[in-house]
Amino acid sequence: MDINMTLLGQTIAMIVFVWFCMKIIWPPIMQAIEERQTQIADGLAAAERGQQNLEKARVQAEEIIGDARKQATTILDQAHSRASEIVAEGKSDGVKERERQIAAAKAEVEQEANRAREELRGQVSAIAVASAEKILRREIDAKTHEDILSKLAAEL
Repeated sequence: MDINMTLLGQTIAMIVFVWFCMKIIWPPIMQAIEERQTQIADGLAAAERGQQNLEKARVQAEEIIGDARKQATTILDQAHSRASEIVAEGKSDGVKERERQIAAAKAEVEQEANRAREELRGQVSAIAVASAEKILRREIDAKTHEDILSKLAAEL
């Protein structure tokens, strides 16, 4: 066998093998590689969109948190002002109640003083009548007694 024939046979076999691979084996492999490249590109695009959506969500979350903080601050300010109003109302109600109680106490003291004066007048008149009876050794009638008491009350 000649080396040239062997080389020629091997070259033809190699050409047939390469042609066979290019026609039968190579297209499915290339299709699989292209599909994989497409999937990778889609995955990278989806990851990029996910990053953009994440950034948008982060910005929205910060806006929502900022709004919530503003609302919380507003609510706290309203609560503080309402608490101040309640305290002021309580103080004014307390002052009014104190003044009412003082007025009631003054009226009660005045009533007690009047009652004590009346009781004292009665006792003074009884003592005066008893003293007059002892001095005069006789009893004074009620009409005369009332006249004496009214004169005495007018002098006091």
